[in-house]
Amino acid sequence: MEQKGVQLNQKTFSCSICLALLKDPVTIPCGHSYCMSCIQTHWDEEDGKNIHSCPQCRQTFTPRPVLVKSTMLADLVEQLKKTGLEPAAAADHCYTGAEGVVCDFCTGRKLKAVKSCLVCLVSYCHKHLQPHYESAAFKKHKLVDPSEKLQENICSRHDEVMKMFCCTDHQCICYLCSVDEHKGHDTVSSAAERTERQTELEVSRQKIQQRIKDKQEDVKVLQQEVETIRRSADEAVEKNHKILTELIRLMEERRRDIRSHSDFLVRILIVPTM
Repeated sequence: MEQKGVQLNQKTFSCSICLALLKDPVTIPCGHSYCMSCIQTHWDEEDGKNIHSCPQCRQTFTPRPVLVKSTMLADLVEQLKKTGLEPAAAADHCYTGAEGVVCDFCTGRKLKAVKSCLVCLVSYCHKHLQPHYESAAFKKHKLVDPSEKLQENICSRHDEVMKMFCCTDHQCICYLCSVDEHKGHDTVSSAAERTERQTELEVSRQKIQQRIKDKQEDVKVLQQEVETIRRSADEAVEKNHKILTELIRLMEERRRDIRSHSDFLVRILIVPTM
């Protein structure tokens, strides 16, 4: 329990830009904290827009806030460093192993990718993903969970992104394919096809759920019928047991009556005549 509490504190005192423990920590007006050099570099890149934002909540500030080192945060970070443990934030943005999706922009040791872009066909770590959130040029880009299969979206013939779907041949194609070997075919955008397929899947899912529900109702009815049959069988067994018990009682009474009569006759026969 103590270890878990330490990890939570480490994550709290880590910079979301460099992913390390805060160095010369500063707290900006929205309440988020960063390394002084990290947030200064971030705002230097935004100077041309005359608007400075928080990398986490995107709140903007005009004019550029004056940064002052937070001595309390600095003291807490120093105390945390004495534990000798790595920041918990690094666990979420660590160097990738053999099974991880790597950031295509990292040089040297690759960081773990946190998102892949279907437009850029590139995977990004947390740091290199920031332009997709900050620049309007990336506004229409589609970000998904990290994937190693991005190249499957590239047409092997024309080296273009396959943004169309050929309904005639049932395959994804690029726009050059649509005016080449797939000319005159029934084509739609990949997004439209994906939406249609998702709708079909949802309808199928609902039908399957309804079938499962119907089967469950059938099973419930069968269980009720089995329970009724079981109760009837128990009642029949109990009734037969009572009948058998009554027959045995009557037979015992009859046997006693016969014995009594037999004894009486014997006594009469052996009495001497006077």
